Order: sequence, then C-alpha cells, then structure tokens
Amino acid sequence: MTATESTITTDERGVQLERIFDAPPALVWQAWTEAEHFARWYGPDGFTVPTCEFDFRVGGEYSLVMRSPDGWEMRNFGVFKEIVPGERFVATMSADMHDETTLTVSLEDLGDGRTKLTMRQDGWPDPQMAEGAGGGWAQALEKLAVELALE
Repeated sequence: MTATESTITTDERGVQLERIFDAPPALVWQAWTEAEHFARWYGPDGFTVPTCEFDFRVGGEYSLVMRSPDGWEMRNFGVFKEIVPGERFVATMSADMHDETTLTVSLEDLGDGRTKLTMRQDGWPDPQMAEGAGGGWAQALEKLAVELALE
C-alpha cells in the first residue's frame, strides 16, 4: 500500500492536514482509535510511544507518553468529545508543554480501498505553534502510512 504526501494548511490558531491512504477506512479508523495501533505510529520521526491508554467512548479519556530519540518525554492527554463510528471523532488534546487544543479527525471512503483523512487541531496560542504541530503531524502521518502498509 502507498499513500500521498500530506497537505498542510495553517491559520492563526489551527492546523489542518489532509492525506489519502491506500487503506480502507476501517483500517485507518482502527489505527487512530485503538491504543496499541496508535502507539505504533504517533509522533514525529524517531519518537516512540512507550505508554498509551485509550477509553474510546464519548467522555472517555486517553493518556500517552511520547519519547524523543534522546529520551526526553512528554505526556499527551485528553477526552473524547464526539464520536461517529468509522467516520469522525473530536477530542481535546493537552500536553505537558501546551494548553488544551481540539483535535478533529474525519475519514472519507474514496472507494477501491482508499481513504481520505482530514484532521484539524485548533486552539494553538500562536501561528508558529500551529505550524510546528503541522510538521510533527505530517511526520506522524507518514509513519501511519508505513504502519497501514504492514497490515
């Protein structure tokens, strides 16, 4: 399976990425909503996720630790606010180094086993942080493409 590169758009307080994956929506959904799958691809290049827990339901919480190549760790956590199974979810996302943002992930079935992912993260305090987040997400989505190809 192959995928296209991410398209990144930033504005004053948000970042949006779109990417087409050569994988069916059910598989992409699973990679985003099941902790054991999410931990395999989340984070920029070289980062790992040694701990990841999801209670994937409206009102459920998640928590994970992202580790850099040099051992620095950052905790990410939030609450799932909206879920449309197989299509869309909205969650808060906070980290040790930034305040709460809102993450929206949507999937569109393109047919022929392909899926368009649109994700948006809003609530950054300034455009530079949104832009930095976009770069990190683009690297993570590349890792997701590799993970999906292994399925």
